[in-house]
Amino acid sequence: MRSRVRSYFNVDRLAESKTGTLIQEAREIDFISVDNEKEALALENNLIKQWKPRFNILLRDDKTYPYIKLTAEKYPRVYVTRRLRKDGATYFGPYFPGNLAHRLVHFIHRHFKVPSCNVDLARNHSHPCLEFHIHRCLGPCVQGLTTDAEYQEAVRRVRLFLEGRHKDLALELRQKVEAASNATRYEEAAALHDLLATVEEFGEKQKMAAAEGSDTDILAFYAEPPLVAANLFHLRHGHIVDRREFFWEDQMEFEPSEFAASVLKQVYLNEPYIPAFLHVPVEFEERELLEEILSERRGRKVEILTPQRGPKKHLLALVESNAQHSFEQRFRVLKPSSQAIQTALQDALALEKAPSRIECFDISHIQGTDKVASMVVWEDGKMKKSDYRKFIIKTVEGNDDFASMREVITRRYQRLQAENKPRPGLVLVDGGLGQLHAAAGALEELGITDQPLASIAKREEWIYVYGQEEEPIVLDRFSPVLHLVQLVRDEAHRFAITFHRLRRAGRRDREQKEARKAKRAERAANKTEQKASVELVTIQPLDKTPGN
Repeated sequence: MRSRVRSYFNVDRLAESKTGTLIQEAREIDFISVDNEKEALALENNLIKQWKPRFNILLRDDKTYPYIKLTAEKYPRVYVTRRLRKDGATYFGPYFPGNLAHRLVHFIHRHFKVPSCNVDLARNHSHPCLEFHIHRCLGPCVQGLTTDAEYQEAVRRVRLFLEGRHKDLALELRQKVEAASNATRYEEAAALHDLLATVEEFGEKQKMAAAEGSDTDILAFYAEPPLVAANLFHLRHGHIVDRREFFWEDQMEFEPSEFAASVLKQVYLNEPYIPAFLHVPVEFEERELLEEILSERRGRKVEILTPQRGPKKHLLALVESNAQHSFEQRFRVLKPSSQAIQTALQDALALEKAPSRIECFDISHIQGTDKVASMVVWEDGKMKKSDYRKFIIKTVEGNDDFASMREVITRRYQRLQAENKPRPGLVLVDGGLGQLHAAAGALEELGITDQPLASIAKREEWIYVYGQEEEPIVLDRFSPVLHLVQLVRDEAHRFAITFHRLRRAGRRDREQKEARKAKRAERAANKTEQKASVELVTIQPLDKTPGN
């Protein structure tokens, strides 16, 4: 350690821009004693993430992995989430591609009937929600629909399923099918048999995939300091299933080996899932130590390799070319293709499908007067002005944006239902959680429970996705996804403001005309009154008597 610190004060090192600036700004040197190099490596990673020091490589990206969260409640529920919290819940994942987590959760709803709802299950309700009626929930919110034992049994099966213990689950289900059949509970046996067939099918697919190859992650990067772009490709069972991008704007000096080591440490030291192989373009000093730590965390051997030839080298070259392309798109301000931006939006917002159409709503008024709303449409990479719509708020009194949003959403999608037209891939509302929940309430009243819905708050530029409001999405200011959402939101705001001004100007014109008309009427009335008073005056004749 002493030798390492002294090297920073070497004349040659001080001549380097990064080291020279670091030493110039340093005020104190401190250290923490640990038992071994592994603990030192883990501590370094945690301190970098905690303090975000300027002179360390700090991981930043627009994409986080989706996990499935099984909550620790009396009646546990399942959610797709992209943030791991120390809240007692059990997390499974990460899942590639991102929509796999959503597909599995839908499977759990359909076959195990464990929900993802936001209903308060700590108290009893008078009647169940739509999810119970469409057989996607056991209904623990209403007394008598299910028992604690039945619900906990469903949760236990979900846990076995998510842990990948399909064989154990299938064996258990087969026994229950036989027991139900022997007891002449044929409907129960038929339902369990269908679930058994589905679980066995999942198990067979998993076996076939495992035979195709080991899991591998490949890291590569492209740099023009201080700008750096990196790509991390995920190969699962021999197939590329996902890609993750990272960007840096402040790397004054770029050392490839130091950079590769730092990225691997920050990505994998805190990840619950670690692949068998990690491929990087350069060797680095801490490779063997990092292999040992990751192997301990995984429970099996992890190898960090730098391929020199063959198919692995070709794959690494592919990732390097993608990293260069990411650099061009981010820092040379190239416009991404429509399909690329749709996919990026799907990943960033954790949507099941890439939205080809976005409908965005905004409310405009001044202190509750001249209330109007706008709807603008983004479709296949551009604004579609022929589909823009204007709304005059009809049922809301006073300054109530939430009620206005409910009215507009209701009117729009009630009409789509009546005309049997398809809904957009994403509904976006301008505002925070209040507007988001108002829109969600309107959709639920129409019986629409599967519409992707999000809002963007103006001040923080946070994106809230309905169903995961506790985890607002905070995108990098360079993110093309953020630029798209801002573009659509700003267009909705512009359209609403323009319509509001027209309405206000029209009202003022009408008021002025009415005022002028009233004044003319008043003047005419005054003239009529004056004429009438003149006609009523009596003229007395002159008195011509003598002496006068």
